[in-house]
Amino acid sequence: MNDARYALKNAFIYTTLVALILLAPLYVYTVYMKSVHEVQNELALKRHAEMIVQAMEEFGARKEPTFRFPRFQLYQAGLYDRHFKPLFTLVDTPIENFTPGYHGEGTYTYYIAALPEHRYFDASYLIVGNELSYVPVYEKVATILLSVVILVFLLSLFFLDRFALPFKRVNRKLDNFIKDSMHEINTPLSIINVNIDLYNRKNPENKYLTRIKAAAKSLSNIYYDMDYLIKNEKGNFVYGPINLRAYVQERIDYFTEVAAMKKITITSDIRCDTTIRFNPVQLQRIVDNNLSNAIKYSHENTAIAVRLAGSERGCALSFEDEGVGIADTERIFERYYREEGEKGGFGIGLNIVKKIADDAGIDLEITSELGRGSCFTYTFPHAMIIESRGA
Repeated sequence: MNDARYALKNAFIYTTLVALILLAPLYVYTVYMKSVHEVQNELALKRHAEMIVQAMEEFGARKEPTFRFPRFQLYQAGLYDRHFKPLFTLVDTPIENFTPGYHGEGTYTYYIAALPEHRYFDASYLIVGNELSYVPVYEKVATILLSVVILVFLLSLFFLDRFALPFKRVNRKLDNFIKDSMHEINTPLSIINVNIDLYNRKNPENKYLTRIKAAAKSLSNIYYDMDYLIKNEKGNFVYGPINLRAYVQERIDYFTEVAAMKKITITSDIRCDTTIRFNPVQLQRIVDNNLSNAIKYSHENTAIAVRLAGSERGCALSFEDEGVGIADTERIFERYYREEGEKGGFGIGLNIVKKIADDAGIDLEITSELGRGSCFTYTFPHAMIIESRGA
């Protein structure tokens, strides 16, 4: 498992949950701040109204011939008579409510101040208005939310990494133990197979040794799966030409003794001679896992058919058995999932195969019927084929 990806995923989930929890208090805070912002806007309108009244008072004291009505960048103001007819106004928004005080109509707010009669140019009312925007409030809330989210995300990453340190140490020791164990297992397996072959060359075939060799080959397949997961899953694979026909036949011959233990026959129908550009280790995991699973889940006295033929999409390699069938063709690719627990194994073979096929662009099709058997078909695309002869 990728530790960095795991930490990022969980930090993102935790941060998302915190953000969702914060939505309710942030909503209350937003409503409160909008109310505060509106009160501040009302005070600003009153203050500007007072400035205009003060300017008119000073004009009256100076007795100048012309009064320059105060103008503001964000505020509009005007003088109105007692019938609310404009004497002079810079307000271009229609006013509907003429009751003295603070009013808001949509995004436009205004303050109406009653003036003493016949004191300021025969005006009875002063109106000061502006466009009220809540953008500053929303910006502040967004800044708070973003700051909290970033802080929680960084803290989540930090603490997840700190909490994971003991487990990383244990996993590192476990990985080293498994690697050492795999190395130790490989040596006796090789010795068993070599000595059985040497014995069979000098002596008549022994059914007990044949069983031992078949069991050793089954164990070897599990060993290679484990070895692939530990050493090769993150490695850079070297691709080269592989004769698919010869390779598949060689692996069929290898598993013939294993199949014979259950009185199963492996038949091959190879109709084309195809050379592909692929990695031999990955190809072995595909072929060996399919043959091994076909043997494991087939009934006794049945046959396994291996076919290799050209198709419109490339070259199709299929493995068909007469076994128990598959109930869930999607879950079988999950790591450690096994439909038949009593059959043994670790449930990692098909997970490896699926990842190899997906990464290489190999199309995988499965047909299965419970109690009748299954067929796995792998189509190698034209891009992988170097040379192909035959149907």
